[in-house]
Amino acid sequence: MINNQKKLVMEIKLKETTHLLDAARAKAEELGIAVNIAILDTAGHLKAFERMDDAFLGSIDVALQKAKTAMLFRMNSEDVGKFLEPSAGAYGLINTSGGLVGFRGGIPIKKENAPVGYIGVSGGSPDQDFEVAKAGCQL
Repeated sequence: MINNQKKLVMEIKLKETTHLLDAARAKAEELGIAVNIAILDTAGHLKAFERMDDAFLGSIDVALQKAKTAMLFRMNSEDVGKFLEPSAGAYGLINTSGGLVGFRGGIPIKKENAPVGYIGVSGGSPDQDFEVAKAGCQL
Protein backbone atom coordinates (compact mmCIF):
# COMPACT_ATOMS: atom_id res chain seq x y z
CA MET A 1 0.00 0.00 0.00
CA ILE A 2 1.24 3.47 -0.82
CA ASN A 3 1.78 5.55 2.32
CA ASN A 4 -0.60 8.32 1.28
CA GLN A 5 -3.57 5.99 0.76
CA LYS A 6 -6.16 5.92 3.52
CA LYS A 7 -6.27 2.65 5.38
CA LEU A 8 -9.68 1.02 4.90
CA VAL A 9 -9.85 -0.79 8.23
CA MET A 10 -9.35 1.43 11.23
CA GLU A 11 -7.91 -0.14 14.35
CA ILE A 12 -7.63 1.21 17.84
CA LYS A 13 -4.17 2.53 18.63
CA LEU A 14 -2.19 1.67 21.76
CA LYS A 15 -2.29 5.28 22.96
CA GLU A 16 -6.09 5.32 22.58
CA THR A 17 -6.33 1.98 24.39
CA THR A 18 -4.31 3.32 27.31
CA HIS A 19 -6.57 6.38 27.49
CA LEU A 20 -9.70 4.18 27.50
CA LEU A 21 -8.33 1.88 30.22
CA ASP A 22 -7.59 4.94 32.36
CA ALA A 23 -11.12 6.29 31.84
CA ALA A 24 -12.74 2.94 32.60
CA ARG A 25 -10.62 2.43 35.73
CA ALA A 26 -11.48 5.94 36.95
CA LYS A 27 -15.20 5.20 36.55
CA ALA A 28 -14.84 1.89 38.41
CA GLU A 29 -13.01 3.66 41.23
CA GLU A 30 -15.75 6.32 41.32
CA LEU A 31 -18.34 3.53 41.66
CA GLY A 32 -16.24 1.79 44.31
CA ILE A 33 -15.86 -1.49 42.41
CA ALA A 34 -12.92 -3.56 41.19
CA VAL A 35 -13.32 -4.84 37.65
CA ASN A 36 -11.58 -6.61 34.81
CA ILE A 37 -11.36 -4.59 31.59
CA ALA A 38 -10.66 -6.17 28.19
CA ILE A 39 -10.16 -4.27 24.94
CA LEU A 40 -10.15 -6.17 21.64
CA ASP A 41 -9.27 -5.00 18.15
CA THR A 42 -11.81 -5.35 15.33
CA ALA A 43 -10.63 -8.90 14.58
CA GLY A 44 -11.29 -9.93 18.18
CA HIS A 45 -7.66 -10.10 19.27
CA LEU A 46 -6.70 -8.81 22.70
CA LYS A 47 -5.26 -5.30 22.56
CA ALA A 48 -5.21 -4.59 26.29
CA PHE A 49 -6.35 -6.09 29.56
CA GLU A 50 -6.40 -4.81 33.11
CA ARG A 51 -7.39 -6.60 36.31
CA MET A 52 -7.86 -4.12 39.10
CA ASP A 53 -6.70 -5.12 42.57
CA ASP A 54 -9.34 -7.32 44.25
CA ALA A 55 -11.30 -7.89 41.00
CA PHE A 56 -12.94 -11.30 40.89
CA LEU A 57 -10.83 -13.87 39.08
CA GLY A 58 -14.00 -15.43 37.69
CA SER A 59 -14.78 -12.16 35.95
CA ILE A 60 -11.67 -12.25 33.76
CA ASP A 61 -13.27 -14.57 31.21
CA VAL A 62 -16.61 -12.76 31.48
CA ALA A 63 -14.97 -9.43 30.53
CA LEU A 64 -13.24 -11.07 27.57
CA GLN A 65 -16.45 -12.79 26.43
CA LYS A 66 -18.49 -9.59 26.72
CA ALA A 67 -16.02 -7.81 24.45
CA LYS A 68 -15.99 -10.80 22.08
CA THR A 69 -19.80 -10.92 21.96
CA ALA A 70 -19.91 -7.21 21.09
CA MET A 71 -17.25 -7.79 18.41
CA LEU A 72 -18.95 -10.77 16.80
CA PHE A 73 -22.24 -8.92 16.37
CA ARG A 74 -20.96 -5.29 16.25
CA MET A 75 -23.43 -4.25 18.94
CA ASN A 76 -23.68 -3.99 22.70
CA SER A 77 -23.61 -7.35 24.44
CA GLU A 78 -27.04 -6.79 26.03
CA ASP A 79 -28.53 -6.25 22.57
CA VAL A 80 -27.16 -9.65 21.54
CA GLY A 81 -28.79 -11.00 24.70
CA LYS A 82 -32.24 -10.38 23.20
CA PHE A 83 -31.50 -13.16 20.69
CA LEU A 84 -30.28 -15.49 23.44
CA GLU A 85 -33.47 -15.52 25.51
CA PRO A 86 -35.35 -18.83 25.66
CA SER A 87 -38.33 -17.23 23.87
CA ALA A 88 -36.15 -16.09 20.95
CA GLY A 89 -35.89 -18.19 17.83
CA ALA A 90 -32.08 -18.20 18.07
CA TYR A 91 -31.89 -19.38 21.69
CA GLY A 92 -29.13 -21.98 21.00
CA LEU A 93 -26.90 -19.21 19.70
CA ILE A 94 -25.55 -18.75 23.24
CA ASN A 95 -23.46 -21.90 22.84
CA THR A 96 -21.67 -20.74 19.67
CA SER A 97 -18.32 -19.01 19.23
CA GLY A 98 -16.96 -20.34 22.52
CA GLY A 99 -19.92 -18.97 24.46
CA LEU A 100 -21.68 -15.64 24.21
CA VAL A 101 -22.49 -13.24 27.04
CA GLY A 102 -25.79 -11.45 26.56
CA PHE A 103 -25.87 -8.95 29.40
CA ARG A 104 -24.50 -5.44 29.89
CA GLY A 105 -20.81 -4.60 29.81
CA GLY A 106 -19.66 -5.23 26.21
CA ILE A 107 -19.63 -2.22 23.87
CA PRO A 108 -18.17 -1.35 20.45
CA ILE A 109 -15.55 1.41 20.52
CA LYS A 110 -16.20 3.75 17.59
CA LYS A 111 -14.15 6.40 15.86
CA GLU A 112 -15.64 8.42 13.03
CA ASN A 113 -18.77 6.26 13.43
CA ALA A 114 -16.86 3.04 12.61
CA PRO A 115 -15.85 0.33 15.08
CA VAL A 116 -12.14 0.35 15.91
CA GLY A 117 -12.31 -2.00 18.89
CA TYR A 118 -14.50 -3.49 21.60
CA ILE A 119 -14.49 -3.22 25.38
CA GLY A 120 -15.75 -5.73 27.91
CA VAL A 121 -16.02 -5.10 31.65
CA SER A 122 -16.91 -7.48 34.46
CA GLY A 123 -16.75 -7.37 38.23
CA GLY A 124 -19.69 -5.24 39.28
CA SER A 125 -23.39 -5.56 38.60
CA PRO A 126 -24.35 -5.57 34.90
CA ASP A 127 -25.41 -1.92 35.21
CA GLN A 128 -22.11 -0.96 36.87
CA ASP A 129 -20.15 -2.89 34.24
CA PHE A 130 -22.04 -1.00 31.55
CA GLU A 131 -21.21 2.37 33.14
CA VAL A 132 -17.53 1.47 33.32
CA ALA A 133 -17.50 0.17 29.73
CA LYS A 134 -19.32 3.29 28.52
CA ALA A 135 -16.68 5.48 30.18
CA GLY A 136 -14.01 3.34 28.53
CA CYS A 137 -15.26 3.62 24.96
CA GLN A 138 -15.22 7.39 24.51
CA LEU A 139 -12.45 8.30 22.05
